[in-house]
Parts: sequence; C-alpha cells; structure tokens
Amino acid sequence: MTATTPTTRPHTPTLDRVASPADLKSFSDGELARLADEVRAEVISAVSETGGHLGSSLGVVELATAIHAVFNTPHDKLVWDVGHQCYPHKILTGRRDRIRTLRQGGGLSGFTKRAESEYDPFGAAHSSTSISAALGFAKARDLGQPTGDAIAVIGDGSISAGMAYEAMNCAGHENSRLFVILNDNEMSIDPPVGAMSNYLSGLYADNPLIKMAEGFEAALPGPLRDHARRARQMVVGADQTGGTLFEELGFSYIGPVDGHNMAHLLSILRHAKARADGPVLIHALTVKGKGYAPAEASNDCYHGVAKFDVPTGTQKKSRPNAPSYTKVFGETLTDAAARDGRIVAVTAAMPSGTGTKILQDRFPARHFDVGIAEQHAVTFSAGLAAGGLKPFCAIYSTFLQRGYDQIVHDVALQNLPVRFCIDRAGLVGADGATHAGAFDIAYLSNLPNMMVMAAGDEAELKHMITTAAAYDAGPCAVRYPRGEGVGVEMPEHGEVLEIGKGRVLREGSTVALLSLGGHLSECLDAAIRLEARGISTTVADARFAKPLDTDLIERLAAEHDALITVETGATGGFGAHVLHHLAGRGLLDHGLRIRTMTLPDRFIDQDSPAGMYADAGLTADDIAATALNAMGVANLDVRRA
Repeated sequence: MTATTPTTRPHTPTLDRVASPADLKSFSDGELARLADEVRAEVISAVSETGGHLGSSLGVVELATAIHAVFNTPHDKLVWDVGHQCYPHKILTGRRDRIRTLRQGGGLSGFTKRAESEYDPFGAAHSSTSISAALGFAKARDLGQPTGDAIAVIGDGSISAGMAYEAMNCAGHENSRLFVILNDNEMSIDPPVGAMSNYLSGLYADNPLIKMAEGFEAALPGPLRDHARRARQMVVGADQTGGTLFEELGFSYIGPVDGHNMAHLLSILRHAKARADGPVLIHALTVKGKGYAPAEASNDCYHGVAKFDVPTGTQKKSRPNAPSYTKVFGETLTDAAARDGRIVAVTAAMPSGTGTKILQDRFPARHFDVGIAEQHAVTFSAGLAAGGLKPFCAIYSTFLQRGYDQIVHDVALQNLPVRFCIDRAGLVGADGATHAGAFDIAYLSNLPNMMVMAAGDEAELKHMITTAAAYDAGPCAVRYPRGEGVGVEMPEHGEVLEIGKGRVLREGSTVALLSLGGHLSECLDAAIRLEARGISTTVADARFAKPLDTDLIERLAAEHDALITVETGATGGFGAHVLHHLAGRGLLDHGLRIRTMTLPDRFIDQDSPAGMYADAGLTADDIAATALNAMGVANLDVRRA
C-alpha cells in the first residue's frame, strides 16, 4: 500500500480501469487482489481528508471487491448492515469521483442511501436490518419482480440483535435463495459481548485442526489447494459443531473463511452462487482496520476518525474548550454510583460512546453492556428497577427509538424508575438524518408517568443526573447534545433540582424566549441581537419538558407581548405542550403573540451541526428574526456586523 497524504493520491492503475462493477467481470483473480489493495489505499487517502468510519471500511475491502466481481449488482441486491463500512462499495460503484465529499454538506452519505445510487438498494445506518431487507428482496424475486439474488453483509456485533434472529428464523422457514455474509471481526464500536460473540469465537478459536489444515493448504498448488480446502471443511464440520446454530435455523453454513484471502473468497462465493437453492450463511473472518497499521494497533481500530495524517495516523482533532456532555455524564454518574450502591449502568454496545465506560472501569460488576439490543436494554433496565436497583439506561436518542414499545409497556405503564440518559439529542452533523435525535421529546413527553429533562449546558447536565439519581417516583429521562459543552463554570457537585421548575437567566419586558435543552446559548445570543434593536428580552430555561413549569409559562405569557419557545426536537414536543397548556387556560385569547420553533417536518441531510441548524432555521439569527416577526417589526436582518 502506498503511503499518502491529503495532497498525494495513491497510485491506482487497476482501480483506474473501474467505472462500475461490470468492469470487474473481465479481471483475473490476481487483478482483483491488486484491485483490493488499491481500493484500500484509496479509502485511507479519502478518509484522511474527510474523516469517517475508517476501520470498518478497511475490514471489508476484499469482501466488497469479491461480491461485486461474482454477483451482478445492481440487478442482484447487495444490502450492507449499518452501512458504515460501505466506502469500498461506493468507490467500486461509480462514486469514486465524489468519495472525498463523504459526510460533508451536499456530499456522499457515510452510509448506504437509496437516493444516492442504484447500487444502494436499501438505506441503512442502524444495525441488524440487512437480513430482513434482503429476504424481502428475495421474496419479491420469487413472486415475479425483476430482481436477482439478494446478499446481506452483517457484522458479528449486528447479528447479536434480536431483529437478526427474527429474520433468520423467517428466512429458514421461507427457504428462499438468500446469501448472508457474516463479517466477523470480533469488534463493533467496542468489543462485542454476549453468548453469540462467544459462540462465533468458538467456531474457530484455538482449533488446531483448522490451523494445521490451513497451513497445509497454503503450501499446495492452486487446484490441489481448492480440493484440500473442501476436504478440510468437511472434516472440521465433523470435528466440531460448526454452524449448527445457523443450520438449525435453516441455513447452509460455509466457514469460517479468511475474509482477506481473495482467492478463497472468490472460490466460495462462486461455488455458493452456483449451488445454492435456499438460504446460505458464509462466515468470513476479517480484521477491522486491515492494512493500515495505526488502525490495526488502535483499541477502537479507528472506528470513527477525524481528518488524519496518513503516514503517522495522527488525527487532526480540535482541542476542546469545554468538557463533552458525554464525559460530564459519565463522570457524574460514576460519582453518584460511588455514593449509592444501588446505581447501575446499562448500555447497548456503546460504553465508550455513551460515557458509561467511566463507571465500567471503576465498578465493573455494576455495568451491563447488553450488545446491540436496545429493546432488551430497556426491559432489562425495567427488571433491574423492579428488583430494587437504580438503572441508568444510556442510549443515543436515535437508537432509543428502537426500544419505544418497551419504554411504553415495560417501563411507563408499570411506573418503574428507569433513568434514560439520551446522548446525541438534536442534530448531530456528519452522520446526518439517520442519527439525528429529533423525536425523543415528543415520543417521551406524551407518556404517562414519564418525567423529561433537557440540559441547557454541561453544568445543568450534572444537576440533572444528580436529580435522576434521587428520583424514585417513576421513570425519567435527560437529553443532552453531542459534543462539547458551552464553557460554563462547573460545580463540584450536582444539585437535586425541584421537579418541574425552570429558571430565568435574563429578565426583560417585551419578548420572552423560553428554551428547552441545547439551544439555550443561541437564545442568549438572540437576546443580545434583540436588545440591540431596542427589544427588551427575557431568556428562560424550561429545564423540564414534563412536567411543565406552568407557573413560569403563565408568568411569561402574562408579562410579555410575545413568547417564543425553542427546542432542538421535532414538532409535537415541548412547544406543543406549552400551547396546549396556554389554550386550556384561555391564555391565548388575549392577544399573546406566540411562536414555537422546532426542527422542520423533514429529514435534514448531513452537514456540520451549525450548517444543519441553519438549514433547520434554528440559529440565533433565526430566533431573533422570529421574535421580531412576532412583534411585527420590519427588517429582519439582526445579524451582528
């Protein structure tokens, strides 16, 4: 692999001959192996300029190349689970000229996306959907639709989720021709956990027969090597349980196979394609970060990286001016756990991403990583609460959507004191619409028994985690944004907040800005703009979406000409509850000018967080302009010089 920098592109004579996967049909197996090397160099070069999911993409270079060489995409439908490993796939499917726009505003998505290419037949970004979708394509073919084979590529972390089992159970029953490729790299974002991970490891770990046979095969000439490989698979299959679990579900099991050996992959895929008459699972062993030494040596295998220097792997991350919300959460929770032995943490495969690893390192017996299984995480937390513990269930807003029925049925209905800690609330930047935390205010605030808080800054998050630890009356949630805090002074210890009571940060008389959550600083900036126009402005932090601070809301409505609510969530959330309350009290009948500012009723494509909020109309300028419009003031340009 040629070392590259952002200004020096790799030498790729084989890749330069590829305009679409059809070009791979004329390549020899040796040329396909060279192509994979060049694709890997191109991925490294591109991601060094854009940032993104590097390690997972490097791990599937050979798989992506072999699949496109053997199958006939886009007629055959290739579905990537999660989709964060799809950069080699995008390079091979006519998008190489845009690969350096990955995750940028107006650029290529970091995941598969139907609107982007016919080679992305099914969009993804959440895990464990691929087998279900691929089975849907297979049944559509069986029922006469003009589509070919269906191939799902799913990771060892994703296959631990319940939806994957449901899909395999159905696929075995339907017995349709379907190809599932298990990309087993023993690594999700954090190391995978659970019985499935142990089972997969047991299929190949420390098996001397496999190691001896593979060493023998490698020394043989090509034709004999293929015969020896097939014999080895039959012998090993008799020696151990092999793919028994998958076979019991109705799949023909092939593997484990070396996911970086192009000759083996091509042989197995060709054989499976020629012979399969039902569902087939091919178990491929891969290395996350393969072929790039800094990634292979990193604990997270460079799962998600900023821009970086290719020769050294040094990432070009900005130095934070304030602690991240995630770090504040993890440290505050761990401090609370040191004082209260009933506090435990639950996360769904993301101890590092959610910050619970801080508690895990100090109190490992009180930390539960349940794998990519948000539904189970919620009900497991409910059971912990029913058993007398204080579970903090830490899941990103976008992923918590997957456990909504469990929140309703297993938590809220039974009024169990589960504490939901909702990271990545609001718009999140380069991951785009699939990861936006847009809906949690609305889908939690309408539930009986649920208490919902939203942190306006990092100090408020500390207070809210402390409040949640002390709250045993029922379930509660605290939401907070991605990234750094706003730089406020941090208290040594959190305070227990009065439930359902907000705070006023700035007093005025004409316009009231009532903020919930992460846009409090934008409201304060908007107030400065309005004051410059002679508009006396109050800024209040609601703190609670439920229960509402009705005294504060009624005072703001009575003492101001205009009331503007601001939230980083979808319509139907905080602003809707404020309107509902005011209408019920008849306080909208006396000329109050009220506006609710929410995320628009559409999905917003990736960009920087600032760019996404500008697209959403939720900047400080937008807030000030909305207030002026409510007051009937002309000339809405309130931007600072």
